[in-house]
Amino acid sequence: MFTFCPLQGALSESTASQSLLELDGGVKLLVDLGWDETFNVEKLEELEKQVPTLSLILLTHATASHLAAYVHCCKNFPLFSRIPAYATRPVIDLGRSLTQDLYSSTPAACTTIRQSSLSEIAYAYTQTAATAQNLLLQSPTPEEIARYFSLIQPLKYSQPHQPLPSPFSPPLNGLTITAYNSGHTLGGTIWHIQHGLESIVYAVDWNQARENVFAGAAWLGGAGGGGAEVIEQLRKPTALICSSRGAQKSAQTGGRVKRDEQLVEMIKTCVTKGGTVLIPVDSSARVLELSYLLEHAWRSDATSDNGSLKSTKLYLAGRNMSSTMRYARSMLEWMDDGIVQEFEAFAEGQRKANGTSDKKEGGPFDFKYLRLLERRAQISKLLSQIASSEGESTEGRVILASDTSMEWGFSKDVLKGLARNPNNLVILTDRPTVAKDDKPSIARTLWEWWKERKDGVSVEQGSGGENIETIQAGGRELEIREASRQALEGDELAVYQQWLATQRQLQATQQTGAAGSLEGPADVVDDASSESSSDSEDEDGQQQGKALTVSATMGQAGRKNVILKDEDLGINILIKRKGVYDFDSRGKKGRERCFPVAIRRKRNDDFGELIRPEDYLRAEEKDEDNADGGNMAMDDDKLGKKRKWDDVAKGSAGANKRSQPGKGPVEDVDDDGTNADGFVADDLDDVEDTEPEEPTGPSKLIYTTETIQASLRIGFIDFSGLHDRRSLDMLIPLIQPRKLILIGGNEEETLALAEDCRAALGMDGDKTIDVFTPSVGVWVDASVDTNAWVVKLADPLVKKIKWQNVRGLSVVTISGQLLATSTAADAAETNDEDSANKRQKTEPSNAVALTSTALTNSSSVLPVLDVIPSNLVSAARTAAQPLHVGDLRLADLRRAMQGSGHGAEFRGEGILVIDGSVSVRKTAEGRIEVESVGLPVVGRRNTLYEVKRAIYDNLAVVAGA
Repeated sequence: MFTFCPLQGALSESTASQSLLELDGGVKLLVDLGWDETFNVEKLEELEKQVPTLSLILLTHATASHLAAYVHCCKNFPLFSRIPAYATRPVIDLGRSLTQDLYSSTPAACTTIRQSSLSEIAYAYTQTAATAQNLLLQSPTPEEIARYFSLIQPLKYSQPHQPLPSPFSPPLNGLTITAYNSGHTLGGTIWHIQHGLESIVYAVDWNQARENVFAGAAWLGGAGGGGAEVIEQLRKPTALICSSRGAQKSAQTGGRVKRDEQLVEMIKTCVTKGGTVLIPVDSSARVLELSYLLEHAWRSDATSDNGSLKSTKLYLAGRNMSSTMRYARSMLEWMDDGIVQEFEAFAEGQRKANGTSDKKEGGPFDFKYLRLLERRAQISKLLSQIASSEGESTEGRVILASDTSMEWGFSKDVLKGLARNPNNLVILTDRPTVAKDDKPSIARTLWEWWKERKDGVSVEQGSGGENIETIQAGGRELEIREASRQALEGDELAVYQQWLATQRQLQATQQTGAAGSLEGPADVVDDASSESSSDSEDEDGQQQGKALTVSATMGQAGRKNVILKDEDLGINILIKRKGVYDFDSRGKKGRERCFPVAIRRKRNDDFGELIRPEDYLRAEEKDEDNADGGNMAMDDDKLGKKRKWDDVAKGSAGANKRSQPGKGPVEDVDDDGTNADGFVADDLDDVEDTEPEEPTGPSKLIYTTETIQASLRIGFIDFSGLHDRRSLDMLIPLIQPRKLILIGGNEEETLALAEDCRAALGMDGDKTIDVFTPSVGVWVDASVDTNAWVVKLADPLVKKIKWQNVRGLSVVTISGQLLATSTAADAAETNDEDSANKRQKTEPSNAVALTSTALTNSSSVLPVLDVIPSNLVSAARTAAQPLHVGDLRLADLRRAMQGSGHGAEFRGEGILVIDGSVSVRKTAEGRIEVESVGLPVVGRRNTLYEVKRAIYDNLAVVAGA
């Protein structure tokens, strides 16, 4: 059984992605935790209801539309942090950087408390609760964000993994998940989910084309694959879940090279007039592609004689950009092969220099021209410089600023400073989307203006002779909303405190809920089993029932009688109530019999005790992203704590450190005045941050609206890095899914793609392929179409069966004679009649009754598979060929051959060479090819025969007869 339900992002303009997969046995998988720029908590209500039934979580991309709600759910949904989550290492690290940027940029990300919850709980302040609006939830600290992301289990590409379920999940029964490269972002994932007969491929927001930084998707073998067939692991799934966003987009003429040239030419046409270019980018994923492209464009321009970008300054603005780029420098192996080769060439050049005084520069992400800005004061200083030099200087500037929606981040501030000058230009790199019934974002408004072309089109000639089109904004009015905090006072504060106390009481009903969330995922510590030393069915039932009870209690949080009474707490009253020292346990069962002490028991597997990944984090991974230092600053001041080689103790005057006035972070500066990224330090480093501090306690969200006159120009170049119509039309028929589910696109493009897929997939025969286009909240049944028959094996046949074991499975082939149901029923009836005839002499009155009973039971008799009679063996001889069952890994074969005294090593692209004479390769279809050069046999050992014997030992050879 397999049912699917999209929670967000289906048949809508919203890019937020959330999907729920339910497999046989009640196993539920949540894929992605996306959110849009509205941060509307009502869109997570359905997800909150599903939390007590989830088994595990899978994350695909490090973008706001795929994981922006992860930290919110961990902090505000009970039991959520105890659900195991899985992602690749780049998604974890870049997702943490994105989330820290999000919460430090806008208070709207904290979300507000639902008005219905306030009105019903705060019954003592009915009037105040009715007027209290937009009370903010507590914002997660950088330490909490780092801890929540440390709970995610990292996986590598093509690494099959059998996850452990959440403490309140049913058994997974051999569920296997495998991550494959999806392109589009660093570490982006196509998930392959194998469970019983179900083979599900979840592919949302993938890109088959190679880019400067990101390799193409792994459908045809990944980077350099270029095959004509989809790899075996992703071919012919029982269900393919694919995004339809971009289905109406045609392939770009000239591909990636033409796209890059258009962006650089559009920038040149603006900066040559002294204008400033704003490019809204995200802060974690696609920013890597744009920053790499522009940095190398500036490098190429600097080496040319007639370069037009030499006097143009390049900036990258974001509150956590330095962390993002640091992670990027450590993950080059996840990028395209071109990046790896560039780094290897750079490293070889540095090795040859061997200690010379030349500054280290030239790596893929060692920026020389791209200047990072991470404080609002730096943005204000830069905008004042631009405003003071308008009409006087021909020096241009290019600013990449987060976020693409322009609803939060520095891009909104930069837009306000550039909007009035018609020489300035904003370049949109993706089609902004808008959720239904929500107000369009600033980027969406600008994109609509670009589509309308109402106020004129400016066409200029590029250096290559092509036309560069930009749209005039024409002085339209643009409304910009700014979110800020305001401290709570009076009755509003009392309402908030009562609501908070109620929530804490509800969460306190979980005996070890808080402790469990601190320990780690289910792979690390099993808190469910730690609550008791017994693993009986009674205890397991109590644990699952307890999780559902807590969920039901949380669902009733809006009622007035939600304050928990003493009888509701049970034995927990001993630790939850002050002054209570006794509890009557007579006649109690289960946990009510013992004092409520949580004894955490570590989980073990075949390799020993499971480790906690957070105990092995590097120092810079723990709290390095904390803007105000936090507890790490205190730890660094402790005596005896190690420092890095070139670090200087706090308070000492180090020659290689320069303190910044105000709140600016300390940056690495070399003797020649350049910092670690290569750019020369300027007056933007010395600016003092005068941004007013927002209240840190209970507060509410206040919006202020500002209307500006937009006279700048608007350009659009597609840098989304998503599949187009050509890729979808080519790959979906090659994948050959039995069921197809389309999500992640608006209604028009999804339905159009569905019609084309039905026509393309139904060409091979009369059987039509089911194509589903579910809307948000609608369940569809995409189970595999299978037929199963039950037969009874005769005893003579069972005695002849010889089972073969393959990785825990027993395999056998049999040939027999199937007796039809009627024949088997006749035999049973005959046996019953014989027994009736024997009884007829002593019990004549019961003979008819026995015969009628036999006829009644004949309909339930199973067909019998018996041995073939000797006179029919030659006529019924089968012509089936022997079958190899199993999956041979070349690494296992290499260890087996080395253990038997042979020399075995990998050469070339995945070719195993044994004793220099026999080569073994595994094709994309999973076939094993063995070749030998035919060297003479040395002694009694024939390498070819021993290799084949080792291969057969790892496979089950099922005979054909």
